[in-house]
Amino acid sequence: MMRALSSFLYRRSSLYLLMLLIPPLLWFGVIYIGSLFALLWQSFYTFDDFTMAVTPDLTLANYKALFNPANYDIVLRTLGMAVAVSLASAILAFPIAYYMARFAGPKEKAFFYIAVMLPMWASYIVKAYAWTVILAKGGILYWVIEKLHLVGLLNLLLQVPAVGGNTLSTSHLGRFWVFTYIWLPFMILPIQAALERLPPSLLQASADLGAHPRQTFVQVILPLSFPGVVAGSIFTFSLTLGDFIIPQLIGPSGLFIGSMVYVQQGAIGNMPLAAAFTLVPIVLIAVYLSIAKRLGGFDAL
Repeated sequence: MMRALSSFLYRRSSLYLLMLLIPPLLWFGVIYIGSLFALLWQSFYTFDDFTMAVTPDLTLANYKALFNPANYDIVLRTLGMAVAVSLASAILAFPIAYYMARFAGPKEKAFFYIAVMLPMWASYIVKAYAWTVILAKGGILYWVIEKLHLVGLLNLLLQVPAVGGNTLSTSHLGRFWVFTYIWLPFMILPIQAALERLPPSLLQASADLGAHPRQTFVQVILPLSFPGVVAGSIFTFSLTLGDFIIPQLIGPSGLFIGSMVYVQQGAIGNMPLAAAFTLVPIVLIAVYLSIAKRLGGFDAL
């Protein structure tokens, strides 16, 4: 019986493949996509501010509320932070990834892999809380700044409205710092993988044609490794866009999209507005993924 079934499936490979794909596709389609559509459908429901009750009366008021100045400011604040974190992560990650790919020996490379991935083994919550202590006044970072006699410069920087806050732990700068630290490994590894795939013959050909190392880096290495930067930015951008824990623990009281969804759904009970807010990162990430695809980011994943 089993041999006959095996022979039957072997002769019909498409049927065998379909049987393998049905369970995960059902899970993805029913559980994930279905629950997402159910959530978005609730964004058309009506929330009564007086009774705090949600009724299935369909309305577009929740989407109109997204364009209120306060809500629009939340979207811009979150988008700006996601872009800034992605750019900073790329700038910090590229030299590390370049050294790993081009200069590190086997033992050094193993050390770097462990060093890059080690923070990912720790709890996300623990790392976020640890940074609240590091950035607090009287913490180790302030101690280093005092030893370097940079307190005046830091205070001047904290007075900039875009940075905002009395201390690092209550400023956008501190929040940006933590985001960059936590998502940095997600940028290093794709860039390192893209650099590893560069054919050495291209670099040798560039040198044989008389190009200086700087010209080789700018005209050969950087363009060919750029898809790795784009691939890493997919993670840093999307993870920053939907995060709600770091904005609550670090920085000023300004809400992000993730924390706004959490507050509306958990504290206030306004599920329709929370559901409408979830559409914002979906649209932003969809646009970003389309741009990333055009730039070759998917090929470097």
